[in-house]
Amino acid sequence: MRVLVVAPSLRNTSPGSRFRIEQWMPYLEREGVEFTYASFEDEALHRIVYQPQHRWEKATGMLRGFARRFELLPSLRKKYDVVFLYEEASRIGPAIVERLMSLTGTPIVYDFCDPVFLPYKSPTNHYLSYLKFFGKTGTICKLAKHVLVGNEELGDYARRFSSQVTTVPITIDTEVYRARSWPEKSTSEPLLGWSGSHTTVAHLDGLREALSELRKLRTFRMRVIGAPSWKLEGIEVDARPWRAESETEDLSVIDIGIMPLPDDRWTRLRSHLKIRQYMGLGIPCVAAPVGVNCELIEDGVNGFLAGTHSEWVEKLSRLIDDASLRMKMGRAGRETIETRYSAAVWAPRVHAILRRAVAE
Repeated sequence: MRVLVVAPSLRNTSPGSRFRIEQWMPYLEREGVEFTYASFEDEALHRIVYQPQHRWEKATGMLRGFARRFELLPSLRKKYDVVFLYEEASRIGPAIVERLMSLTGTPIVYDFCDPVFLPYKSPTNHYLSYLKFFGKTGTICKLAKHVLVGNEELGDYARRFSSQVTTVPITIDTEVYRARSWPEKSTSEPLLGWSGSHTTVAHLDGLREALSELRKLRTFRMRVIGAPSWKLEGIEVDARPWRAESETEDLSVIDIGIMPLPDDRWTRLRSHLKIRQYMGLGIPCVAAPVGVNCELIEDGVNGFLAGTHSEWVEKLSRLIDDASLRMKMGRAGRETIETRYSAAVWAPRVHAILRRAVAE
């Protein structure tokens, strides 16, 4: 089977596609599936797309992206058996490319794990938000042979447009994410960790007051990944940029993972990757009780849910105080990932969906 992967971002740069089709590819390649990855971005556009300004460079980068998309069309049916489309074929504009791909007769399997159909104004590219055509998600669902979604709430949306919808959660490659080891006795202050980006650091900012109060009661350090300038007075913070090549290494030394979130429509519909990364590494975590976090975490068993200021302080204090509890919860979280959210478990199911799309 020859699969063309169509995604907005370059390979190994977007958390979304990395933990969807890119993660499943090695498993399916062992079964003889051949993949070609075609991103809308090129290196030049990728370097500036999330930076402010650079309007002319972004505009020309978008035009190059459209040109690459149209170059795929003439030989699409001849060269590929199926298109795996992640989120959208182009960063901006209506579903023109997707319609043209469908007209070639090549079956499309469409995948999204976040509510990309909700209007959103980018803090760095707000002017481009007017060109996003968020409603095209429904159109692409109609064009696709099969639709994969990251959670049941997204499935409810997709089923308004397609009868062929399967929920496939975000998975963790347990061959790459190995459970961290726990020393018999910890000799250093526990390390709290958060991982995100410039667009989600506001969620961590919402926890500043609770962390400051916690620091008056307990001693701990912090590692912040993806927001290299983040600081909090009175707390030792190791803030560093996110890097794909060192992601698991940067995360694996964390003693307690945290995931604060606002409770809004966007966060309730997201599939939430970071909490799964903590759990996959055997790291106990405290997270806001929002959306799928309530499915991932059984409060007090494989992690903690904290919805109020006092709950954050109390539950983080418990984990800081008790190394054996950290180890017990970390192991329970790892077991959750192995049994319910492992790439090894879900990749064969994705393979079956691709085969069925080709056969129909």
